Amino acid sequence: MNTSYYAKSADHENAVSIAGKCPDFYKGREYKKLAPKFWFFKLYKQNKDSILYTKCYQKEVLDVLDPEIVYNELGPDAVLLCWEKPGKFCHRHLVAKWFEKELGIKITEL
Repeated sequence: MNTSYYAKSADHENAVSIAGKCPDFYKGREYKKLAPKFWFFKLYKQNKDSILYTKCYQKEVLDVLDPEIVYNELGPDAVLLCWEKPGKFCHRHLVAKWFEKELGIKITEL
């Protein structure tokens, strides 16, 4: 499993969007269970508080999911996509850390 962003990997054969909304050009698979909730996403866009965002994402998204089930539903070759370029704060990196912590699976950025 890998992570990436739409501008680079939207056409990847194993691409899976984990964002709340995809760009119009994206026609691939979506997995909304990992999308951030709109209320804290909107708040983050206003205040850029990544600590609060991380806490909310953990509590409201990751803590209600079973990492093994999610991993199996996505598949080992999935490329998890969202909007931000590498080096920017992004929930796909929180998902990668979650899989590593919970399942011991190392996920890399393409």
